[in-house]
Amino acid sequence: MSDSVMSTPEAPHAERTAGEPAPRTRAKGEPRFPDGPKADPAGSHFERRIRSFQPRRSRVTAGQADALQRLWPVWGLDIDGSRRLDLAELFGNGRPVVLEIGFGMGEATAEMAAADPDTNVLAVDVHTPGQGHLLHLAEERGLANVRVANGDAIILLREMLAPDALSGLRVFFPDPWPKKRHHKRRLIQPEFLTLAASRLAPGAIVHCATDWEPYAEQMLEVLTAHPAFGNTREDGGFAPRPAFRPLTRFERQGLDKGHVVNDLLFRRVPHDDRAGRPDGDTV
Repeated sequence: MSDSVMSTPEAPHAERTAGEPAPRTRAKGEPRFPDGPKADPAGSHFERRIRSFQPRRSRVTAGQADALQRLWPVWGLDIDGSRRLDLAELFGNGRPVVLEIGFGMGEATAEMAAADPDTNVLAVDVHTPGQGHLLHLAEERGLANVRVANGDAIILLREMLAPDALSGLRVFFPDPWPKKRHHKRRLIQPEFLTLAASRLAPGAIVHCATDWEPYAEQMLEVLTAHPAFGNTREDGGFAPRPAFRPLTRFERQGLDKGHVVNDLLFRRVPHDDRAGRPDGDTV
């Protein structure tokens, strides 16, 4: 599942040879990866709000830990909300940048980045094992067009990205929050779309996919109603899965269970008015 889920990493279990000293026990509060992703990069600097992700614990493997230790200082980014990013500086070039929110273990992200090396991918999640795995895949496949961001995508969009900075937005298989009382936690809401629209350049594509049909219907409804977006489908409905979106392991599991997967492809319309721009932003 791709919607962000907070993770507190645990030490990988490794076999020790006879006579080898036991690994040092970390003091309470000491970070698992001193130069890696922070547990809560934005801290209490921003207002509390309902979030679309929830905490969960998950084990970090030795390989993921190695990637986080070595590669996070090079390709990682903590979303602390303290500055506006220069994306050309971040990637080392001025190529278009697509934001992916919630990448799970990163296999689909890596595959799409490999297939389109002329597009930079800023991939956001808070799942530490997934962050480590995507960094490992990026190094293994030589993907210079991938950067991994840790933290709340809302803070990234609102505080750290300039207007019109993005050429695309991907949200694949976000948490559907199926219970009615939790629908307010779903990411794709009018307020989120207004914020996202302010950071998307005209013509940028918003690509969502979900195997939860009630959520797919809500996505279609709110995207269709938003003045900053237009459906790429002339019939105003869902799109077939594009060939460039890989069939993920999670998606295959859903299909095996009889789930119906829906893709939505909407385009950011030209800035002929102030639609989708929060007060204070300028073109």
